[in-house]
Amino acid sequence: MSTDIFIAEPLTPPSARTRYVNEDQRLDSHRDPRQALAKEAGQGRGEAESLASDTLGVKSEVAPHRPRIHTDLIQLTKPRIVTMILVTTVASAMIAAGGWIATLDMLWLLLGTGMVAGSAGAANQVWERKIDCNMTRTATRPLPAERISLAPAIVYTAALGIIGTTILYAMFGIAPAAAGLATWLLYVLIYTPMKTRTSWNTTVGAIAGALPVLIGYTAAGGGTSDWTGWLLVAVLAAWQYPHFMAIAWLYRRQYAEAGFCMSTTVDPSGRSAGAQSIAGSIAILGCSVALCVIPGIPDGSILVTVIASIGAIAACYPMLLASFRFSAQPDDIMARKLLRSSLLVLPAVLAIVTVRTVL
Repeated sequence: MSTDIFIAEPLTPPSARTRYVNEDQRLDSHRDPRQALAKEAGQGRGEAESLASDTLGVKSEVAPHRPRIHTDLIQLTKPRIVTMILVTTVASAMIAAGGWIATLDMLWLLLGTGMVAGSAGAANQVWERKIDCNMTRTATRPLPAERISLAPAIVYTAALGIIGTTILYAMFGIAPAAAGLATWLLYVLIYTPMKTRTSWNTTVGAIAGALPVLIGYTAAGGGTSDWTGWLLVAVLAAWQYPHFMAIAWLYRRQYAEAGFCMSTTVDPSGRSAGAQSIAGSIAILGCSVALCVIPGIPDGSILVTVIASIGAIAACYPMLLASFRFSAQPDDIMARKLLRSSLLVLPAVLAIVTVRTVL
């Protein structure tokens, strides 16, 4: 659930990197209307005529597209992060149950988990609404772009969190609800303010991004003391280091301008980011193999265990190799390769462990 950690937002192409705060529509909201009209008129007859048409209610062909309210509400929840969390929730539930759980139960689980995760993402954007104005890739979010005001965003955030936690508690008991609540509190109240204070925020964010695995695992019958559940948490936490270090490098200048304290802003050489990438890649490889062989997974033939372990190693190898290359040569090209490899590793590992479990 970790913002910008659990899963990256799409990399902004150079041609699209124009700050929303510099667009005329945004600036004109703070100007005297007469001054805005005078400026437009002075730019040429064609532009003045276009402005006059807009004033009369005629929609200009070059008018910027304004997202609908439901689109903004979805964007406020950080849907890409929520989607990845739901994928890991399905996998962890199947691992705990040893197979597919009842479809209706799965739907309730996904609804409750998605609402809690979406609430955390929205709360993060509420907290960072002013900082987001200073970063190109976040300046067009609903709050900094002023498409949604603060009060409705807070009400929306609270409603999602309360309803989602209630669903988890009512349908699956205290353990999944507690895991969801712990994730929300850690992500919003600890990780988010840490981002401007210390680069250790990455570690806290990695834990917050991994805890949702326990929602699915405990909802399907797994215990909070099971090694399997905590190894799944470790896999998610370890994966976020190489994944986020690539993002932190690619956006290091924007993070610095916005005042975020990341490894790549504290150590611009990239050595720290590279070392953390390697450590995370090694950790996820070890935890993945452990998930294929530990007694907590249903017994199977030695052949199945060996095949699954080899598959886990093969899945993790590209990211490990990319981490070493990024550490040796920290630049944008290597960071992008590391980011792409990380996006493939996690689904592959979860798929291998899930199949190993149900066999």
